[in-house]
Amino acid sequence: MSTISGNNKRIAKNTVFLYFRMFVMMIVSLFTSRVVLDVLGTEDYGIYNIIGGVIVLFSFLNAALNAATQRFINFNLGKNDLKQANSVFCMSLNVYALLSVVIVILAETIGLCFVNTQLNIPEERMGAANWVYQCTILTFIINLIRIPYNASILAYERMDFYAYTSLGEAVLKLLVVYLLYVSFYDKLIVYALLYTVVPLLITIIYKLFCIRNFEICLYRRTWDKHIFQGLFGFTGWSLFGSLATMSAQQGLNILINVFYGVTVNAAVGIANQVCGTVNQFVSNFQMAFRPQIVKDYAAGEFDRFYRLIFSSSKFSFYLMFLLTLPIMLTIDTILSIWLVDVPQYTAIFCQLILIILIIEATAAPLWMSVEAKGNIRNYQILMSCVILLNFPLSYMALNLGFPVYTVWCMKIFVTLLVFATRCWYINKKLGFPLKDYCKEVLLSIFMVSIIGLPIPLVIKMSIDGLWVNFISVIVTSVLVAIIDIYMIGLNSSERRIVKDILQKKVPFLSKKQ
Repeated sequence: MSTISGNNKRIAKNTVFLYFRMFVMMIVSLFTSRVVLDVLGTEDYGIYNIIGGVIVLFSFLNAALNAATQRFINFNLGKNDLKQANSVFCMSLNVYALLSVVIVILAETIGLCFVNTQLNIPEERMGAANWVYQCTILTFIINLIRIPYNASILAYERMDFYAYTSLGEAVLKLLVVYLLYVSFYDKLIVYALLYTVVPLLITIIYKLFCIRNFEICLYRRTWDKHIFQGLFGFTGWSLFGSLATMSAQQGLNILINVFYGVTVNAAVGIANQVCGTVNQFVSNFQMAFRPQIVKDYAAGEFDRFYRLIFSSSKFSFYLMFLLTLPIMLTIDTILSIWLVDVPQYTAIFCQLILIILIIEATAAPLWMSVEAKGNIRNYQILMSCVILLNFPLSYMALNLGFPVYTVWCMKIFVTLLVFATRCWYINKKLGFPLKDYCKEVLLSIFMVSIIGLPIPLVIKMSIDGLWVNFISVIVTSVLVAIIDIYMIGLNSSERRIVKDILQKKVPFLSKKQ
Protein backbone atom coordinates (compact mmCIF):
# COMPACT_ATOMS: atom_id res chain seq x y z
CA MET A 1 0.00 0.00 0.00
CA SER A 2 2.84 2.38 0.85
CA THR A 3 4.43 1.64 -2.53
CA ILE A 4 1.22 2.56 -4.33
CA SER A 5 0.93 5.75 -2.27
CA GLY A 6 4.54 6.62 -3.07
CA ASN A 7 3.98 6.05 -6.77
CA ASN A 8 0.88 8.26 -6.75
CA LYS A 9 2.78 11.03 -4.97
CA ARG A 10 5.60 10.72 -7.51
CA ILE A 11 3.13 11.02 -10.39
CA ALA A 12 1.54 14.08 -8.78
CA LYS A 13 4.92 15.72 -8.12
CA ASN A 14 6.13 15.04 -11.64
CA THR A 15 2.90 16.41 -13.08
CA VAL A 16 3.47 19.69 -11.22
CA PHE A 17 6.98 20.02 -12.66
CA LEU A 18 5.75 19.17 -16.15
CA TYR A 19 2.97 21.74 -15.94
CA PHE A 20 5.43 24.39 -14.85
CA ARG A 21 7.52 23.49 -17.89
CA MET A 22 4.46 23.55 -20.11
CA PHE A 23 3.30 26.99 -18.93
CA VAL A 24 6.72 28.50 -19.60
CA MET A 25 6.96 26.93 -23.06
CA MET A 26 3.34 27.80 -23.88
CA ILE A 27 3.76 31.50 -23.14
CA VAL A 28 7.01 31.68 -25.09
CA SER A 29 5.61 29.62 -27.96
CA LEU A 30 2.47 31.73 -28.38
CA PHE A 31 4.46 34.96 -28.21
CA THR A 32 7.21 33.87 -30.59
CA SER A 33 4.82 32.36 -33.15
CA ARG A 34 2.85 35.61 -33.28
CA VAL A 35 6.03 37.64 -33.78
CA VAL A 36 7.50 35.20 -36.31
CA LEU A 37 4.29 35.21 -38.40
CA ASP A 38 4.31 39.01 -38.33
CA VAL A 39 8.02 39.29 -39.27
CA LEU A 40 8.16 36.52 -41.88
CA GLY A 41 4.78 37.14 -43.43
CA THR A 42 2.16 34.58 -44.41
CA GLU A 43 4.09 33.25 -47.43
CA ASP A 44 7.43 32.64 -45.71
CA TYR A 45 5.71 31.24 -42.60
CA GLY A 46 3.83 28.81 -44.84
CA ILE A 47 7.11 27.82 -46.54
CA TYR A 48 8.73 27.10 -43.17
CA ASN A 49 5.73 25.01 -42.12
CA ILE A 50 5.61 22.89 -45.29
CA ILE A 51 9.41 22.32 -45.40
CA GLY A 52 9.31 21.17 -41.79
CA GLY A 53 6.50 18.81 -42.78
CA VAL A 54 8.68 17.15 -45.43
CA ILE A 55 11.50 16.30 -43.04
CA VAL A 56 9.02 15.14 -40.39
CA LEU A 57 8.04 12.40 -42.84
CA PHE A 58 11.46 10.90 -42.10
CA SER A 59 10.76 11.02 -38.36
CA PHE A 60 8.57 7.92 -38.44
CA LEU A 61 11.87 6.08 -37.84
CA ASN A 62 12.66 8.48 -35.03
CA ALA A 63 9.30 7.94 -33.32
CA ALA A 64 9.54 4.15 -33.58
CA LEU A 65 13.02 3.98 -32.04
CA ASN A 66 12.05 6.48 -29.39
CA ALA A 67 9.16 4.25 -28.29
CA ALA A 68 11.45 1.20 -28.29
CA THR A 69 14.18 2.90 -26.23
CA GLN A 70 11.77 4.20 -23.61
CA ARG A 71 9.96 0.89 -23.36
CA PHE A 72 13.10 -1.25 -22.84
CA ILE A 73 14.77 1.16 -20.39
CA ASN A 74 11.55 1.48 -18.36
CA PHE A 75 11.03 -2.28 -18.41
CA ASN A 76 14.54 -3.06 -17.14
CA LEU A 77 14.38 -0.39 -14.45
CA GLY A 78 11.05 -1.89 -13.38
CA LYS A 79 12.91 -5.19 -12.93
CA ASN A 80 15.80 -3.31 -11.23
CA ASP A 81 18.30 -4.56 -13.85
CA LEU A 82 20.67 -1.57 -14.22
CA LYS A 83 23.26 -3.45 -16.25
CA GLN A 84 20.75 -4.41 -18.91
CA ALA A 85 19.33 -0.87 -18.89
CA ASN A 86 22.83 0.48 -19.58
CA SER A 87 23.25 -1.96 -22.45
CA VAL A 88 19.95 -0.76 -23.93
CA PHE A 89 21.13 2.85 -23.65
CA CYS A 90 24.48 2.14 -25.34
CA MET A 91 22.91 0.12 -28.12
CA SER A 92 20.34 2.88 -28.67
CA LEU A 93 23.13 5.41 -29.22
CA ASN A 94 24.81 3.04 -31.66
CA VAL A 95 21.62 2.50 -33.61
CA TYR A 96 20.75 6.22 -33.64
CA ALA A 97 24.19 7.09 -35.02
CA LEU A 98 23.72 4.60 -37.86
CA LEU A 99 20.20 5.83 -38.44
CA SER A 100 21.45 9.42 -38.72
CA VAL A 101 23.64 8.43 -41.67
CA VAL A 102 20.70 6.73 -43.38
CA ILE A 103 18.41 9.73 -42.79
CA VAL A 104 20.95 12.17 -44.24
CA ILE A 105 21.34 10.05 -47.39
CA LEU A 106 17.57 9.79 -47.89
CA ALA A 107 16.97 13.45 -47.10
CA GLU A 108 19.68 14.70 -49.47
CA THR A 109 18.44 12.56 -52.36
CA ILE A 110 14.73 11.69 -52.31
CA GLY A 111 13.72 14.45 -49.93
CA LEU A 112 15.68 17.20 -51.67
CA CYS A 113 14.29 16.17 -55.05
CA PHE A 114 10.74 16.25 -53.65
CA VAL A 115 11.18 19.75 -52.20
CA ASN A 116 12.54 21.19 -55.44
CA THR A 117 10.17 19.51 -57.88
CA GLN A 118 6.88 18.68 -56.18
CA LEU A 119 6.10 21.35 -53.56
CA ASN A 120 4.14 24.44 -54.52
CA ILE A 121 6.72 27.10 -53.54
CA PRO A 122 7.19 30.45 -55.36
CA GLU A 123 10.27 30.36 -57.62
CA GLU A 124 11.89 33.41 -56.03
CA ARG A 125 11.82 31.72 -52.59
CA MET A 126 13.29 28.36 -53.60
CA GLY A 127 16.78 29.39 -52.46
CA ALA A 128 15.56 30.28 -48.98
CA ALA A 129 13.42 27.12 -48.92
CA ASN A 130 16.52 24.98 -49.52
CA TRP A 131 18.32 26.72 -46.64
CA VAL A 132 15.36 25.93 -44.41
CA TYR A 133 15.42 22.33 -45.57
CA GLN A 134 19.11 21.83 -44.72
CA CYS A 135 18.68 23.41 -41.29
CA THR A 136 15.66 21.21 -40.65
CA ILE A 137 17.68 18.07 -41.48
CA LEU A 138 20.40 19.10 -39.03
CA THR A 139 17.82 19.87 -36.34
CA PHE A 140 16.25 16.48 -36.88
CA ILE A 141 19.60 14.68 -36.46
CA ILE A 142 20.33 16.63 -33.25
CA ASN A 143 16.95 15.70 -31.79
CA LEU A 144 17.49 12.09 -32.88
CA ILE A 145 20.73 11.79 -30.89
CA ARG A 146 19.01 13.33 -27.86
CA ILE A 147 16.36 10.61 -27.63
CA PRO A 148 18.30 8.03 -25.53
CA TYR A 149 19.07 10.74 -22.96
CA ASN A 150 15.45 11.90 -23.02
CA ALA A 151 14.27 8.31 -22.52
CA SER A 152 16.57 7.91 -19.52
CA ILE A 153 15.26 11.08 -17.86
CA LEU A 154 11.68 9.87 -18.34
CA ALA A 155 12.55 6.42 -17.01
CA TYR A 156 13.99 7.92 -13.82
CA GLU A 157 11.01 10.31 -13.68
CA ARG A 158 13.20 13.41 -13.23
CA MET A 159 10.57 15.80 -14.50
CA ASP A 160 12.05 18.66 -12.46
CA PHE A 161 14.94 18.69 -14.94
CA TYR A 162 12.51 19.41 -17.77
CA ALA A 163 11.09 22.35 -15.86
CA TYR A 164 14.48 23.94 -15.18
CA THR A 165 15.79 23.31 -18.69
CA SER A 166 12.70 24.92 -20.17
CA LEU A 167 13.64 28.25 -18.60
CA GLY A 168 16.91 28.21 -20.55
CA GLU A 169 15.16 27.08 -23.71
CA ALA A 170 12.60 29.88 -23.34
CA VAL A 171 15.37 32.48 -23.03
CA LEU A 172 17.07 31.11 -26.15
CA LYS A 173 13.85 31.25 -28.17
CA LEU A 174 13.20 34.82 -27.09
CA LEU A 175 16.76 35.66 -28.12
CA VAL A 176 16.06 34.11 -31.54
CA VAL A 177 13.02 36.37 -31.98
CA TYR A 178 15.08 39.45 -31.05
CA LEU A 179 17.87 38.57 -33.48
CA LEU A 180 15.25 37.93 -36.16
CA TYR A 181 13.88 41.41 -35.66
CA VAL A 182 17.26 43.18 -35.93
CA SER A 183 18.65 41.04 -38.76
CA PHE A 184 19.11 42.66 -42.19
CA TYR A 185 19.61 39.33 -44.00
CA ASP A 186 16.87 37.09 -45.41
CA LYS A 187 14.73 36.59 -42.30
CA LEU A 188 13.49 33.13 -43.27
CA ILE A 189 17.08 31.86 -43.55
CA VAL A 190 18.10 33.59 -40.31
CA TYR A 191 15.13 32.05 -38.50
CA ALA A 192 16.00 28.54 -39.73
CA LEU A 193 19.68 28.89 -38.74
CA LEU A 194 18.97 30.26 -35.26
CA TYR A 195 16.35 27.59 -34.54
CA THR A 196 18.99 24.96 -35.29
CA VAL A 197 21.26 26.31 -32.56
CA VAL A 198 18.61 26.03 -29.82
CA PRO A 199 18.16 22.20 -29.92
CA LEU A 200 21.93 21.78 -30.20
CA LEU A 201 22.52 23.61 -26.91
CA ILE A 202 19.64 21.81 -25.18
CA THR A 203 20.96 18.42 -26.33
CA ILE A 204 24.38 19.20 -24.85
CA ILE A 205 22.72 20.06 -21.53
CA TYR A 206 20.72 16.81 -21.60
CA LYS A 207 23.86 14.78 -22.22
CA LEU A 208 25.84 16.40 -19.39
CA PHE A 209 22.96 15.99 -16.94
CA CYS A 210 22.43 12.31 -17.74
CA ILE A 211 26.14 11.45 -17.53
CA ARG A 212 26.42 13.08 -14.10
CA ASN A 213 23.20 11.63 -12.61
CA PHE A 214 22.41 8.24 -14.17
CA GLU A 215 24.84 5.37 -14.23
CA ILE A 216 23.00 3.73 -17.11
CA CYS A 217 23.97 6.70 -19.31
CA LEU A 218 27.72 6.03 -19.16
CA TYR A 219 28.47 5.04 -22.73
CA ARG A 220 30.69 2.05 -23.43
CA ARG A 221 31.56 0.47 -26.73
CA THR A 222 29.41 -2.58 -27.03
CA TRP A 223 27.32 -4.49 -29.50
CA ASP A 224 24.68 -6.76 -28.02
CA LYS A 225 23.02 -8.80 -30.74
CA HIS A 226 20.13 -9.78 -28.48
CA ILE A 227 19.32 -6.17 -27.55
CA PHE A 228 19.73 -5.10 -31.16
CA GLN A 229 17.20 -7.71 -32.25
CA GLY A 230 14.84 -6.70 -29.45
CA LEU A 231 15.06 -3.01 -30.31
CA PHE A 232 14.61 -3.60 -34.02
CA GLY A 233 11.93 -6.21 -33.49
CA PHE A 234 9.92 -3.69 -31.45
CA THR A 235 10.91 -0.85 -33.77
CA GLY A 236 10.21 -2.71 -36.99
CA TRP A 237 6.54 -3.18 -36.18
CA SER A 238 6.28 0.30 -34.66
CA LEU A 239 7.29 1.67 -38.06
CA PHE A 240 3.88 0.79 -39.44
CA GLY A 241 2.13 2.88 -36.82
CA SER A 242 4.66 5.71 -36.94
CA LEU A 243 4.60 5.90 -40.73
CA ALA A 244 0.81 5.86 -40.76
CA THR A 245 0.69 8.61 -38.13
CA MET A 246 3.15 10.75 -40.09
CA SER A 247 1.10 10.36 -43.26
CA ALA A 248 -1.98 11.46 -41.33
CA GLN A 249 -0.22 14.47 -39.81
CA GLN A 250 2.30 15.71 -42.37
CA GLY A 251 0.98 13.92 -45.44
CA LEU A 252 -2.25 15.88 -45.14
CA ASN A 253 -0.21 19.06 -44.84
CA ILE A 254 1.54 18.28 -48.13
CA LEU A 255 -1.78 17.31 -49.71
CA ILE A 256 -3.22 20.70 -48.74
CA ASN A 257 -0.14 22.38 -50.24
CA VAL A 258 -0.61 20.60 -53.57
CA PHE A 259 -4.27 21.63 -53.80
CA TYR A 260 -4.22 25.07 -52.15
CA GLY A 261 -0.62 26.39 -51.83
CA VAL A 262 1.48 27.83 -48.99
CA THR A 263 -1.13 30.38 -47.81
CA VAL A 264 -3.41 27.64 -46.50
CA ASN A 265 -0.32 25.88 -45.07
CA ALA A 266 0.16 28.99 -42.94
CA ALA A 267 -3.34 28.46 -41.53
CA VAL A 268 -2.48 24.82 -40.82
CA GLY A 269 0.73 25.92 -39.08
CA ILE A 270 -1.12 28.37 -36.82
CA ALA A 271 -3.85 25.82 -36.05
CA ASN A 272 -1.24 23.21 -35.17
CA GLN A 273 0.50 25.77 -32.95
CA VAL A 274 -2.68 26.50 -31.00
CA CYS A 275 -3.73 22.86 -30.72
CA GLY A 276 -0.22 21.68 -29.92
CA THR A 277 -0.10 24.15 -27.04
CA VAL A 278 -3.40 22.86 -25.68
CA ASN A 279 -2.29 19.27 -26.14
CA GLN A 280 0.77 19.95 -23.98
CA PHE A 281 -1.51 20.06 -20.92
CA VAL A 282 -2.55 16.45 -21.41
CA SER A 283 0.80 15.29 -22.80
CA ASN A 284 2.55 16.44 -19.64
CA PHE A 285 -0.02 14.68 -17.49
CA GLN A 286 0.39 11.47 -19.52
CA MET A 287 4.18 11.75 -19.50
CA ALA A 288 4.08 11.58 -15.70
CA PHE A 289 2.25 8.24 -15.53
CA ARG A 290 3.63 6.55 -18.67
CA PRO A 291 6.77 5.15 -16.95
CA GLN A 292 4.59 3.77 -14.15
CA ILE A 293 2.40 1.86 -16.62
CA VAL A 294 5.43 0.02 -18.04
CA LYS A 295 7.01 -0.54 -14.62
CA ASP A 296 3.75 -1.89 -13.11
CA TYR A 297 3.44 -4.36 -15.96
CA ALA A 298 7.09 -5.42 -15.62
CA ALA A 299 6.61 -5.91 -11.86
CA GLY A 300 3.43 -7.95 -12.40
CA GLU A 301 1.15 -5.47 -10.56
CA PHE A 302 -1.73 -5.95 -12.95
CA ASP A 303 -4.53 -4.56 -10.76
CA ARG A 304 -2.76 -1.24 -10.45
CA PHE A 305 -1.79 -1.49 -14.13
CA TYR A 306 -5.46 -1.60 -15.22
CA ARG A 307 -6.65 0.99 -12.70
CA LEU A 308 -3.95 3.39 -13.86
CA ILE A 309 -5.08 2.99 -17.47
CA PHE A 310 -8.71 3.61 -16.49
CA SER A 311 -8.01 6.71 -14.43
CA SER A 312 -5.47 8.21 -16.84
CA SER A 313 -7.83 7.75 -19.79
CA LYS A 314 -10.72 9.36 -17.96
CA PHE A 315 -8.79 12.30 -16.57
CA SER A 316 -7.02 12.90 -19.88
CA PHE A 317 -10.43 13.52 -21.42
CA TYR A 318 -11.62 15.71 -18.54
CA LEU A 319 -8.53 17.88 -18.77
CA MET A 320 -8.91 18.27 -22.54
CA PHE A 321 -12.64 18.99 -22.20
CA LEU A 322 -12.00 21.68 -19.60
CA LEU A 323 -9.43 23.36 -21.85
CA THR A 324 -10.93 22.93 -25.31
CA LEU A 325 -14.59 23.82 -24.63
CA PRO A 326 -13.96 27.56 -24.07
CA ILE A 327 -11.30 27.68 -26.80
CA MET A 328 -13.53 26.07 -29.43
CA LEU A 329 -16.40 28.45 -28.64
CA THR A 330 -14.23 31.61 -28.71
CA ILE A 331 -11.54 30.68 -31.25
CA ASP A 332 -12.35 33.58 -33.62
CA THR A 333 -11.88 36.13 -30.85
CA ILE A 334 -8.73 34.43 -29.56
CA LEU A 335 -7.12 34.46 -33.01
CA SER A 336 -8.04 38.11 -33.66
CA ILE A 337 -6.49 39.15 -30.33
CA TRP A 338 -3.38 36.98 -30.76
CA LEU A 339 -2.50 37.55 -34.43
CA VAL A 340 -2.10 40.66 -36.53
CA ASP A 341 -3.35 38.90 -39.69
CA VAL A 342 -5.34 35.67 -39.29
CA PRO A 343 -4.96 33.32 -42.30
CA GLN A 344 -8.18 32.01 -43.82
CA TYR A 345 -9.52 28.69 -42.45
CA THR A 346 -7.44 28.97 -39.23
CA ALA A 347 -10.46 28.96 -36.89
CA ILE A 348 -12.21 25.92 -38.40
CA PHE A 349 -8.88 24.06 -38.57
CA CYS A 350 -8.34 24.71 -34.85
CA GLN A 351 -11.80 23.48 -33.87
CA LEU A 352 -11.57 20.25 -35.86
CA ILE A 353 -8.01 19.45 -34.77
CA LEU A 354 -8.99 19.99 -31.13
CA ILE A 355 -11.72 17.35 -31.51
CA ILE A 356 -9.10 14.95 -32.87
CA LEU A 357 -6.78 15.69 -29.94
CA ILE A 358 -9.56 14.99 -27.42
CA ILE A 359 -10.13 11.53 -28.92
CA GLU A 360 -6.40 10.75 -29.14
CA ALA A 361 -5.76 11.92 -25.57
CA THR A 362 -8.49 9.62 -24.24
CA ALA A 363 -7.12 6.65 -26.20
CA ALA A 364 -3.43 7.20 -25.38
CA PRO A 365 -3.32 5.00 -22.23
CA LEU A 366 -4.68 2.08 -24.27
CA TRP A 367 -1.77 1.99 -26.70
CA MET A 368 0.60 2.47 -23.76
CA SER A 369 -0.75 -0.80 -22.33
CA VAL A 370 0.18 -2.62 -25.55
CA GLU A 371 3.61 -0.96 -25.51
CA ALA A 372 4.18 -2.19 -21.94
CA LYS A 373 3.54 -5.78 -22.98
CA GLY A 374 6.02 -5.49 -25.88
CA ASN A 375 4.34 -7.88 -28.35
CA ILE A 376 3.16 -5.31 -30.87
CA ARG A 377 3.41 -6.94 -34.32
CA ASN A 378 -0.25 -7.75 -34.95
CA TYR A 379 -1.37 -4.62 -33.14
CA GLN A 380 0.74 -2.30 -35.29
CA ILE A 381 -0.28 -3.98 -38.52
CA LEU A 382 -3.97 -3.59 -37.66
CA MET A 383 -3.71 0.01 -36.40
CA SER A 384 -1.56 1.10 -39.34
CA CYS A 385 -4.04 -0.23 -41.90
CA VAL A 386 -6.81 1.80 -40.27
CA ILE A 387 -4.75 5.01 -39.79
CA LEU A 388 -3.55 4.95 -43.40
CA LEU A 389 -7.15 5.48 -44.51
CA ASN A 390 -6.60 9.19 -43.75
CA PHE A 391 -4.63 9.95 -46.89
CA PRO A 392 -6.79 8.27 -49.60
CA LEU A 393 -10.04 9.51 -48.03
CA SER A 394 -8.72 13.08 -47.85
CA TYR A 395 -7.34 12.94 -51.39
CA MET A 396 -10.68 11.73 -52.72
CA ALA A 397 -12.52 14.52 -50.87
CA LEU A 398 -10.24 17.29 -52.17
CA ASN A 399 -10.18 15.84 -55.68
CA LEU A 400 -14.00 15.87 -55.71
CA GLY A 401 -13.99 19.56 -54.79
CA PHE A 402 -14.97 19.40 -51.12
CA PRO A 403 -13.76 22.28 -48.87
CA VAL A 404 -10.21 22.08 -47.54
CA TYR A 405 -11.36 21.53 -43.94
CA THR A 406 -12.91 18.23 -45.05
CA VAL A 407 -9.50 16.58 -44.54
CA TRP A 408 -9.88 17.11 -40.78
CA CYS A 409 -13.45 15.77 -40.85
CA MET A 410 -12.08 12.63 -42.49
CA LYS A 411 -9.41 12.40 -39.84
CA ILE A 412 -12.00 12.64 -37.05
CA PHE A 413 -13.85 9.70 -38.58
CA VAL A 414 -10.64 7.65 -38.88
CA THR A 415 -9.55 8.56 -35.33
CA LEU A 416 -12.84 7.26 -33.93
CA LEU A 417 -12.44 4.10 -35.99
CA VAL A 418 -8.91 3.66 -34.62
CA PHE A 419 -10.20 4.07 -31.04
CA ALA A 420 -12.87 1.41 -31.54
CA THR A 421 -10.43 -0.98 -33.22
CA ARG A 422 -7.88 -0.50 -30.44
CA CYS A 423 -10.49 -1.28 -27.77
CA TRP A 424 -11.51 -4.45 -29.58
CA TYR A 425 -7.91 -5.60 -30.01
CA ILE A 426 -6.72 -5.17 -26.43
CA ASN A 427 -9.86 -6.86 -25.17
CA LYS A 428 -9.34 -9.91 -27.41
CA LYS A 429 -5.55 -10.20 -27.19
CA LEU A 430 -4.59 -8.75 -23.79
CA GLY A 431 -7.59 -9.60 -21.66
CA PHE A 432 -8.38 -5.92 -21.08
CA PRO A 433 -11.64 -5.45 -19.08
CA LEU A 434 -13.45 -3.64 -21.89
CA LYS A 435 -16.92 -3.78 -20.32
CA ASP A 436 -15.65 -2.11 -17.17
CA TYR A 437 -13.79 0.46 -19.30
CA CYS A 438 -16.94 1.31 -21.25
CA LYS A 439 -18.98 1.63 -18.07
CA GLU A 440 -16.49 3.55 -15.93
CA VAL A 441 -14.73 5.63 -18.57
CA LEU A 442 -16.61 5.96 -21.86
CA LEU A 443 -20.08 6.35 -20.30
CA SER A 444 -18.79 9.02 -17.92
CA ILE A 445 -17.11 10.83 -20.82
CA PHE A 446 -20.30 10.73 -22.89
CA MET A 447 -22.46 12.12 -20.08
CA VAL A 448 -20.01 14.91 -19.28
CA SER A 449 -19.91 15.94 -22.95
CA ILE A 450 -23.68 15.97 -23.45
CA ILE A 451 -24.48 17.85 -20.25
CA GLY A 452 -21.62 20.34 -20.38
CA LEU A 453 -22.13 21.77 -23.87
CA PRO A 454 -25.64 23.40 -24.07
CA ILE A 455 -25.28 26.21 -21.49
CA PRO A 456 -22.05 27.74 -22.93
CA LEU A 457 -23.60 27.54 -26.43
CA VAL A 458 -26.69 29.44 -25.29
CA ILE A 459 -24.50 32.10 -23.64
CA LYS A 460 -22.46 32.49 -26.82
CA MET A 461 -25.51 32.97 -29.03
CA SER A 462 -27.46 35.25 -26.69
CA ILE A 463 -24.92 37.87 -25.50
CA ASP A 464 -23.84 40.77 -27.72
CA GLY A 465 -20.56 42.67 -27.56
CA LEU A 466 -17.14 41.22 -28.39
CA TRP A 467 -15.49 41.38 -24.99
CA VAL A 468 -18.63 40.76 -22.92
CA ASN A 469 -19.43 37.70 -25.02
CA PHE A 470 -15.82 36.48 -24.91
CA ILE A 471 -15.46 36.74 -21.13
CA SER A 472 -18.94 35.38 -20.44
CA VAL A 473 -18.39 32.30 -22.61
CA ILE A 474 -14.95 31.60 -21.10
CA VAL A 475 -16.17 31.90 -17.49
CA THR A 476 -19.37 29.95 -18.11
CA SER A 477 -17.58 27.16 -20.00
CA VAL A 478 -14.99 26.66 -17.27
CA LEU A 479 -17.51 26.74 -14.40
CA VAL A 480 -19.96 24.42 -16.16
CA ALA A 481 -17.16 22.00 -17.10
CA ILE A 482 -15.82 21.87 -13.53
CA ILE A 483 -19.26 21.29 -11.99
CA ASP A 484 -20.15 18.80 -14.72
CA ILE A 485 -16.96 16.79 -14.24
CA TYR A 486 -17.26 16.80 -10.45
CA MET A 487 -20.94 15.85 -10.27
CA ILE A 488 -21.24 13.55 -13.30
CA GLY A 489 -17.73 12.48 -14.27
CA LEU A 490 -16.34 11.41 -10.90
CA ASN A 491 -17.49 8.44 -8.88
CA SER A 492 -18.05 8.66 -5.12
CA SER A 493 -14.49 7.64 -4.18
CA GLU A 494 -12.97 10.14 -6.61
CA ARG A 495 -15.18 12.93 -5.24
CA ARG A 496 -14.10 11.99 -1.72
CA ILE A 497 -10.44 12.31 -2.75
CA VAL A 498 -11.12 15.76 -4.22
CA LYS A 499 -12.86 16.85 -1.01
CA ASP A 500 -9.93 15.66 1.09
CA ILE A 501 -7.47 17.55 -1.08
CA LEU A 502 -9.54 20.76 -0.88
CA GLN A 503 -9.90 20.49 2.88
CA LYS A 504 -6.16 20.13 3.26
CA LYS A 505 -5.21 22.88 0.82
CA VAL A 506 -7.98 25.48 1.33
CA PRO A 507 -7.91 27.02 4.82
CA PHE A 508 -11.59 28.09 4.73
CA LEU A 509 -12.82 24.58 3.98
CA SER A 510 -10.46 23.10 6.54
CA LYS A 511 -11.82 25.31 9.33
CA LYS A 512 -15.38 24.60 8.34
CA GLN A 513 -14.68 20.89 8.57
